[in-house]
Amino acid sequence: MPLSASCPVLSCAAAGAWEKKLLRDETAEWDAMQRAGAAIAAALLEDFREIGRLPVNARLLVLAGKGHNGGDALLAAAAVLEKFPGATADLLLAFGEEPLKPLARLSLEVLRRTAGKRLRVVTLAQLKTELATYDVCLDGVFGFQFRPPLDDATAELLAWVNTHPRLRLRAAVDLPSGMGEANAGTVFRADFTYATGIVKSPLLAEGNAPFAGRVRYLDLDFFKVERVDPNALDRVLLPTILAPLARLRSAQTDKRTYGHLMVVGGSRSYPGAVLMTVQSALRSGVGLLTAFVPASLAPTYATRFPEAMWVGLPETTDGGLALAGLAAVKEKLPRATALAVGPGLGAEAETIQLVCGVVRATNVPFLLDADALRPEVLVAAKGKRFLGTPHAGEFQRMAGKSDVREFSAQHGAVVVLKGPVTRVCGSAVLQPASDPDTRGPKPRATPEPVYHSLFGGPVLARGGSGDVLAGLVGGLLAQAPDDLLSAAGRGVVWHGLAADLLARDKGQVAVQTTQLLDYLQPALHGAEHGCT
Repeated sequence: MPLSASCPVLSCAAAGAWEKKLLRDETAEWDAMQRAGAAIAAALLEDFREIGRLPVNARLLVLAGKGHNGGDALLAAAAVLEKFPGATADLLLAFGEEPLKPLARLSLEVLRRTAGKRLRVVTLAQLKTELATYDVCLDGVFGFQFRPPLDDATAELLAWVNTHPRLRLRAAVDLPSGMGEANAGTVFRADFTYATGIVKSPLLAEGNAPFAGRVRYLDLDFFKVERVDPNALDRVLLPTILAPLARLRSAQTDKRTYGHLMVVGGSRSYPGAVLMTVQSALRSGVGLLTAFVPASLAPTYATRFPEAMWVGLPETTDGGLALAGLAAVKEKLPRATALAVGPGLGAEAETIQLVCGVVRATNVPFLLDADALRPEVLVAAKGKRFLGTPHAGEFQRMAGKSDVREFSAQHGAVVVLKGPVTRVCGSAVLQPASDPDTRGPKPRATPEPVYHSLFGGPVLARGGSGDVLAGLVGGLLAQAPDDLLSAAGRGVVWHGLAADLLARDKGQVAVQTTQLLDYLQPALHGAEHGCT
């Protein structure tokens, strides 16, 4: 069964069939459009905060087609103008007013009533002459039913908008115009795309990333009553995956109730990484935490974070963890409910030998990160329950030409493939076997789904964000060691939501990675109420 806090990603054809089944008449369609318009406006105002709050005298450029996508854009613009009485909007109807479908025409009437004299209908010739500055450009020319080719006039419009030097934020409704199962030669280049109700598969295609920008899923309860295609191979994670973490904890608990995470990492060359992992794990809610680090670093770390139990291990000449420390780790392993191995380790051969020894010795699930993500470690991990958190380069080093689903199935592992859209894939169930050579993933009739996290953004494109994620996921794994997939999904969403809040509060640039930690609790609070 897929994670319940997720929704399927559908092809454009499947999305059309589902919407036709769900929205049976014009009343249902109009209700969905109103909800979509309100959701787009709310999300747009939140995302704009990453470059500052929308000015009270904001200027919008709205591009609308003749169908429901155009109607969504018109209603979103009306919602923004209603909230900002000093704002104005220029509207370009890509095909004129006459061809508007009934609900798009009704949406235009709503915008006109809301905006009054603050709305101006313009042509491309006017826009080219004025070359005005706009705070937001909202694209609603085409929806997911678009089929190429693109007519010359619309191609000219999209090309002009894509190169306009004075648009602060470009946002697309549902899909950037010109994108579909097959793309036109010219596609609107969005900073954000607001997927309304259903995430359509072209948005997550690797080649479409420059056009889609950052994808936001606006859940309109299209899957509330019935979950279409429970075996969908791609799904998006929802904030509600964090709801269990936001609830009151039982009064009849102690520190042992919430697991014991053991972290193995650090070196004199990379002293900060393991410190960030431990700091993050301490915020995950884990009950106990032991960290094995080079002996020369342990006293300083202990003064910084005395909540953790720091164990200094012998060091190599270059300052990495020496193989001689394996016995000390093995001695304490029986107390662990999970391990996190790799942050700041370095790549010395002796250190990797130590990691292999730890992996072979443990009977609890473990997380492999950073320099622990190596083929020789995977050999030691055969038949074990483990979770990997690679970025693209580390994944290629481990997996070669395999994709995330193939690698997960081959190794019986959960993989968190970090990137602009982080992907999580769960493993097949391990076979019970006494002979280590026969352990491995059971064959499955259907492949595991890949879960996409649409949270976070460029604020995470800095050193240490992966170390913070490793600590979160490791801490969650220690608290629920039988559910690797949920630990991975929750950690990724929690990390991403905290990043969104950080960027909206402090911007994308003048921040430090460890500031993410201060937004973990607010992220939980928002997720409890279904907010993003």
